Amino acid sequence: MKKLLTLFITVTLIGFSGNLMAAINIKLGLVTKPGSAQNVAAEKFKELIEQRSNGNIKVQIFHSASLGNETEILQQVQMNTIQMAIVTGGPFDTFDPMARVINYPFLFKDYEQVDRILDGPLGAELLKSLEGSGFKALCFSENGFRNLTNNKRPVKNPEDIKGLKIRVMASAIHKAIWQTLGANPTPMPWPIYTELEQGVIDGQENPLWVMEVYKFHEIQKYMTLTRHVYSYHIDVASLRWWQTLNADTQKMIQKAMVEAAVYQRKDNRSKNAARLQLLKEKGMQVEENPDVNAFRAKVAGLKDMDVYKDPKVQALLNKILEATK
Repeated sequence: MKKLLTLFITVTLIGFSGNLMAAINIKLGLVTKPGSAQNVAAEKFKELIEQRSNGNIKVQIFHSASLGNETEILQQVQMNTIQMAIVTGGPFDTFDPMARVINYPFLFKDYEQVDRILDGPLGAELLKSLEGSGFKALCFSENGFRNLTNNKRPVKNPEDIKGLKIRVMASAIHKAIWQTLGANPTPMPWPIYTELEQGVIDGQENPLWVMEVYKFHEIQKYMTLTRHVYSYHIDVASLRWWQTLNADTQKMIQKAMVEAAVYQRKDNRSKNAARLQLLKEKGMQVEENPDVNAFRAKVAGLKDMDVYKDPKVQALLNKILEATK
């Protein structure tokens, strides 16, 4: 009888141990193609977490909008249909208005300010806020400073923008920025090469890596280094899924994603000078010294718009504006 009881306990413990060590499969969604900024972070995360978990955690990357646009990907994260995603900051503002703060125009002067704010308490406040929308926001990776391109005319001043049909993300603040500058902002999911090529839209605004990877030099003649918005990615997990993980697994995943994000930011920034040179060699006419003060003055009133009227949003914006003076 004792032998049977011992055997039963042993088998039970083995089964219990097997459940504890059961493999974790992570589906991670992106809209961009391999070689893009989001993919650099995703692939580094996959490498780190699979190595550190001894293969117990597997990551399947769904790239090139195979799961839908960024808003649709975030909805799937909320529902735990997929477990993780790396998504541009803009689409988050339809889920949580706090995300609009970092998209405020001309907020950051340089990357040093970006890292100090986003990796500090103010960035943590925004990440924590997203839990209310069903996201466990792990960290920030990077799109980069956004610049304007178009196929109509050179742009140096806000007056040159008037009437241009500019593609924007599904974001209230991005739409407001370009309306204020006199353009006709057109929300449109990614990718947009065909729409640019066919003239459905006149231009778009994105960081330099986008112009290179998506070969916009083939269909956009003019670029202006406006650096009007620092565009970030939020690397998120489904909160519903996250709460099923034990503390050690959560810590391992968080650490790997933070390291992947830091790696990706460094990689992105190190390549910008070469990207700019390449785009010039490919024939893009680049305005490197636009009248940034005129652009900044034109959008200064956005601080008082409805998109920032929520007291918590306004409070965070004011704290970041003070911190970036």
